[in-house]
Amino acid sequence: MSPLARDDIVKDGPAVRLWLYFLCAMIFAMIIVGGATRLTDSGLSITEWKPLLGIIPPKGEGAWAEAFAKYRLIPQYDLVNKGMSLGEFKFIYWWEWGHRFLGRMIGFAFLLPFLFFWFTGRISKSLWPKLVVMFVLGGLQGALGWYMVMSGLVERVDVSQYRLAAHLSAAVFIIGYIFWVALRLRPSSGRTLTGAGGFRASAILFTGVVFLQIALGAFVAGLDAGQGYNTWPLMDGAFIPEGLGAMSPWYLNLFENALTVQFDHRILAYIIAGWAIAHAVAASRRFGSGSVTLGAGLILVVVLLQVALGIATLLAGVPIGLGLAHQGLAILLFVMSLCHVSQLLPAPAPGRQ
Repeated sequence: MSPLARDDIVKDGPAVRLWLYFLCAMIFAMIIVGGATRLTDSGLSITEWKPLLGIIPPKGEGAWAEAFAKYRLIPQYDLVNKGMSLGEFKFIYWWEWGHRFLGRMIGFAFLLPFLFFWFTGRISKSLWPKLVVMFVLGGLQGALGWYMVMSGLVERVDVSQYRLAAHLSAAVFIIGYIFWVALRLRPSSGRTLTGAGGFRASAILFTGVVFLQIALGAFVAGLDAGQGYNTWPLMDGAFIPEGLGAMSPWYLNLFENALTVQFDHRILAYIIAGWAIAHAVAASRRFGSGSVTLGAGLILVVVLLQVALGIATLLAGVPIGLGLAHQGLAILLFVMSLCHVSQLLPAPAPGRQ
């Protein structure tokens, strides 16, 4: 029999929650490193997937020369980086290696504490399947990352924007899932909100729209759409520029037309900002002062900061520092939105998280 805690008890709950929050922090760091890998065009520098041996970087000039030779066989080198030095190759290699290394470390950071908590009876029966889901999602995410890299090794000079968006969206989903499980492990305050149905639905839908906006941002990055149309509030000289439907069939514009993808990202940002304002006002009127109104207000502040940061990033031509800050703040906004939703839900019964 597995040494599980009774279903109505999560023994040493604070330690389990701290572990899950730490995993979220590691995934956040990995997302940021992944963003840097994309902005430095480093993602194709390692042309092989070795789940175990890949943790060891090249040792000695011979090993570096071999890794560089493999990179010189792909289109990105021939069409984009022809003539780059070994030192320049090492720069992009270390970004991609760091991204993959973090992924492996997250695996260890999950597995070792999990085994400890399991064998010491700190995992309830209801928590067990959620942890299994986390482990499976992590493995699938690693495979999805390699699937993304594969798209740029044969015919393209970069990775597919579809696979990039899927990879980032999966990472955000994973961090959200782990964070949500940790949130629902907190002890109940005994407080129950009344009349929060419509407001709760608004908060849940808002969180989904933030997730969609992050996915749209991945398409912007995958198409290098932020490198063009670097004006605001007008775009290519107009608020609604020409050429939004230039591709046929029409739906390809949503994913492959850089002009349309950036335009959609802008418009959704305006919608999110307006939504956050209305939500904060509604919270103040319905709940007065208190944690719910404070949560809605903090979300509004972060949304407005994110809009300002997005505009600054665009006008500056997406420098790496601003680009990573914009991405990181988007993840923070998503996590804050989950916290806000949790405020509006009834507290779970002990052991039923």
